[in-house]
Amino acid sequence: MTNIPIAHFEAASTLAVVVSSNEPLLFLSEDQKVIAASASFCQAFEIDPATISGKLLRELGNGEWAMPKLASLLKATASGTVQIDAYEIDLKRPDHKTHNLVLNARTLNDGDKDRIRLLLAVTDVTHVRAEARLKDDLVRDKEILLQEVQHRVANSLQIIASVLMQSARRVQSEEARGHLHNAHHRVMSIAALQRQLSTSKGGSVELRAYFTQLCQSLGASMIEDSNRLSISVTVDDSAVEADISVSLGLIVTELVINALKHAFPDERTGKIVIDYSSKGKDWTLSVTDDGIGMPSGSDAPKAGLGTGIVEALTKNLQGQIQLSDADPGTAVTISHRESARLQADLTEAA
Repeated sequence: MTNIPIAHFEAASTLAVVVSSNEPLLFLSEDQKVIAASASFCQAFEIDPATISGKLLRELGNGEWAMPKLASLLKATASGTVQIDAYEIDLKRPDHKTHNLVLNARTLNDGDKDRIRLLLAVTDVTHVRAEARLKDDLVRDKEILLQEVQHRVANSLQIIASVLMQSARRVQSEEARGHLHNAHHRVMSIAALQRQLSTSKGGSVELRAYFTQLCQSLGASMIEDSNRLSISVTVDDSAVEADISVSLGLIVTELVINALKHAFPDERTGKIVIDYSSKGKDWTLSVTDDGIGMPSGSDAPKAGLGTGIVEALTKNLQGQIQLSDADPGTAVTISHRESARLQADLTEAA
């Protein structure tokens, strides 16, 4: 029986694996001659399998594989100085669409230690890249459309606010005029939110800028003398999701409106301070005034629409409301504690 060197068996096994591979593979010599190619490579790039063996890589097809940078990288890989990992190329062939390819190359021991061999794997990512570009285009179109819708909504809210103010000037009833003014202030706060959302990126809203703009809008529509009353905002670098910012903004609107209407009678001077801070998932929002404080007993105001809105929004945010004496004035604090929420969930589950 003829003794065949083990190296020859290993070389034959390597050739068999390469040729039968379902993935496009090239088995190359150190000088980048093709020793073998998988049938899938020949099929993918329309190369006659009978003509490929012994050709230089740069000679394949119509010369589209003659890429100096790729040749340089393969040479460096053969020398052991680098290896090709996810190297992307654009393969351009006459009368064909450009293909986006990802290449990976390794030196391969085929049983002959005196010769260096290279295994080049080729992955066609043309369709993947096309789908990614299409997705990016759709996302960009959606963002542009969303911004346009937000802009139109903000403009529409401004129109509604103007109509409400005109109606308030015409009505004779003080009660009706008051309701129209309240509606105007609420519409203006939502319009301010829409303007902020239209400039926000990534679906989040920076609260400092939003609360500042919101309070400027409220002050402009409700404070006739800025030397008598003022609103200040103290907010950390917190940013929240847009839907949460809507709830927080409406809470601030209601509490500021309430303070401006009730805390400073008889031309009293004063200040309203909005403060927000967060740590992790815990946050605290407070609206404090230095007005006359909360009347008690029979003088205490009845809970109105604004109170109901604040309570409902706070519950939706899984927060707690605390009313306290600011000495002077009143402080309304709304806080959310994740640990308390989790404990409440566990209690309910039990």
